[in-house]
Order: sequence, then structure tokens, then C-alpha cells
Amino acid sequence: MKPAELPVVVPGGLLRMYGLGVLIVGDSGVGKSESALELVCRGHRFVTDDVVRIVRVVRGRVIGRAPEVSRFFMEIRGLGIINIREIFGPSRIALESPIDLVVRLKKWHARKEFDRLGLLFPEDTLVHGVRVPQMNIPVAPGRNIATLIEVACKVHLLRRRGYTASLDLCGKLDRALALKSPKRGLA
Repeated sequence: MKPAELPVVVPGGLLRMYGLGVLIVGDSGVGKSESALELVCRGHRFVTDDVVRIVRVVRGRVIGRAPEVSRFFMEIRGLGIINIREIFGPSRIALESPIDLVVRLKKWHARKEFDRLGLLFPEDTLVHGVRVPQMNIPVAPGRNIATLIEVACKVHLLRRRGYTASLDLCGKLDRALALKSPKRGLA
């Protein structure tokens, strides 16, 4: 194998959602596994939790899968180790998935600014030498992270089709302001 073909292991979880492979990363204890469990409960497919084994394949794509020893297992604080296949059935399992989007969960800090308009994302991150779009989601008590991850996927799919809500709104505001501003002509 060439060095680029050797697998790398990254901490995080991987799910299949809306036809996308979504790699969920972030600091320990930020809620990656709990969010992944909620997403599986909503019908999305589980690939791996805690550790993602990533290989680079043709055409610059990367594929993630679970290490064989921990396949189907997830660790949830307070519950311990659970087996997703045994609890939810084989239809909720995917053995591997291309990685199309990285969702980075970040602890909320009152003094830290986050993009509120959506003009700065997605930013790209390198996954095994391949650029993959990344969205950062701040995590704070009371935020429904699973819902935010689902919406991040849908926003990403819309952007791939050429639609960006913040640009749409800016265009509407520009047109509205242009109609209200006085016309200045040459005297």
C-alpha cells in the first residue's frame, strides 16, 4: 500500500444521514455519542462511534468505517456500552460510508463569536488529505444538537445545489432598500 492508502484513525462518530456520510467530531464530553444515538432513534444509519477508521479511495474520496472490534457498539455515559444493531436492528446499520460533511461540536463560550448568518460556512477541513466541508455547531445546555446536525445536513445539501439562505435574504434586502432609496439623477 502507498502511504496515502494506509488507514488513519480519528476520534468521532460517523452516520449516514440524507444520503450523506456525516463525521461528528469535537471535544470529549461535548455530546457526540448522545447526539448520534438520538439521530439513530430518528431513523438515520449508524456506522461507528468514538473511533472512525478512514481510508482514502479513488477520486479523492474518503471512506469511514468502524474498527472491527468495536463495530455496532456505542458508549453512553450513564448507560455504558450499548449495541446499536441489537437495539435498533440491522436496518439502522451501515458498515461504511463516504465522508461528505464534518460536523464539529464546540463548547459554547460567551465571549466567542460564532457565525450567525451562515456566510462563513462551510469551511473545509482535511480528512486524510482530502478537503471535506465542515460546519461548526456550538453546544450549550438546552440546544437540540441532533436537530441542529440534521439541519446542517440539509443546509449542506441545499448549498451543493447552489442555494444559500443568507445570500437569498441579503439579495431581498438589497432589492427592498433599492426601491426605497431616492433616485438620484444628473441635474
